[in-house]
Amino acid sequence: MNVRPEITISSSDADRLYDLMDSLPKGSFAGAAELEAELARANVVAPELMPPTIVTMNSKVKFVIESTQEAFELTLVYPRDVDSSGTTLSILAPVGSALLGLAQGDEIEWPKPGGGSFKVSIEDILYQPERAGELHR
Repeated sequence: MNVRPEITISSSDADRLYDLMDSLPKGSFAGAAELEAELARANVVAPELMPPTIVTMNSKVKFVIESTQEAFELTLVYPRDVDSSGTTLSILAPVGSALLGLAQGDEIEWPKPGGGSFKVSIEDILYQPERAGELHR
């Protein structure tokens, strides 16, 4: 696997994600180890210091799955906020975990549940709560 790009997450997102991980039964989702590893290696900054081109929780992201060249515009959310509109992506989904903390222009290779991997490229951060001044959402 390629070297993963540097990632940055806000301290409030980190706290909420660690709480979420602690609340889940062991083995309840396939990407738990990968998400935990991403949280452990992330640069953690105060929400007000978050660079505007980073994918944070509740960001609307335009990204491409390289193998299919399929483009998506989805909002990265906590599991409780996933809805049936088709516009949200859970942080617990493999692609959701892969997106967190990446910057516009970054790409990452990420393991698929059951084997193999996929590569995701960030094209644009269409909305980021911190950039919009929503620091305590």
